[in-house]
Amino acid sequence: MTKFKPFIVLAALLFAVTLIVPALLVIPFTEGKVSGKLGEELKTETKKETAAEIPQGPAIEVGVYRLAQKKLETVPLEEYIVGVVASEMPAEFEEEALKAQALAARTFIVKQLMNKDSVELPEGALVYDTVTHQVYKSDEELRQQWKQDYKWKIEKVREAVTETKGQILTFDGSPITASFFSTSNGFTENSEAIWPNSVPYLKSVESKWDLNSPKFNGREVFTVQDFERKLGVQLPNDSTIGTVTERTAGQRVAKVDINGKVVSGKDIREKLGLKSTDFNWERKGDNIIINTQGYGHGVGMSQYGANGMAVEGKSYKEIVAHYYKGVEIAASDQLLTKVTAKK
Repeated sequence: MTKFKPFIVLAALLFAVTLIVPALLVIPFTEGKVSGKLGEELKTETKKETAAEIPQGPAIEVGVYRLAQKKLETVPLEEYIVGVVASEMPAEFEEEALKAQALAARTFIVKQLMNKDSVELPEGALVYDTVTHQVYKSDEELRQQWKQDYKWKIEKVREAVTETKGQILTFDGSPITASFFSTSNGFTENSEAIWPNSVPYLKSVESKWDLNSPKFNGREVFTVQDFERKLGVQLPNDSTIGTVTERTAGQRVAKVDINGKVVSGKDIREKLGLKSTDFNWERKGDNIIINTQGYGHGVGMSQYGANGMAVEGKSYKEIVAHYYKGVEIAASDQLLTKVTAKK
């Protein structure tokens, strides 16, 4: 019997080991509940913000009076900017030009929100949807206008608006008069050449890119009788019409002497419906032929000039800095907060 004892001891030891070792291995994992909590916390910490969680700034709506439909339409601010950019600038333009346009459009409406202009408006309206303020078209109107091109055009415009969201142009801390027009004659115009006041950031600058604009050249033909009637002048009996006696900083016609009567270039443009105040004319028989260079009043940002700069690789910040002298790009949130506080 004694010679079997070592085998009995060895068997007992092996049995004990088989019971103890698994228990030792399990103990560290049974001290607390396995819930997956760590994984959930990591997901929470790295989770991307949803659109609702991203700060949006104060909620602002714009009352737009639709003249054709004779009704008031209330539009969220950024949707209004999309409708303006899509209506005021070709979607085919470079992205940076569209961003510059978005900045000008947003600046205009923020300025209007803070202090309405003197234009009479129907109750509840902040702006008209025409050139009186800014041209605006709804999403449905843009769908009808662009047809099969709607998708890529609206995406391009929305991207330009989104990437400049909350940005406006200021001078001395206030929103500027962000005027713009189609095409210059090679130079923009000083504000005082068109409007009563001199504005420090609306000064004449070179805009060479406009020379390639399809709207650069224009021509109008009037009978001598219509010309005299519209301008309230009497032409001399010879073949002459008038003499330019003064030009503006933007090299446009400031004043013309027509048979002893001095008429401003601005009045001539408005009364004859010319595209620009940079014009020359000639008399052929009973007709007067007027050739123009440029399209629009010439003050502020040239749209075709902005696109030309963008084609050359300039950013929207460089574009607005060129056309609006001494301005800053600032956040609109604080100003819009003041607007909502007044309501």
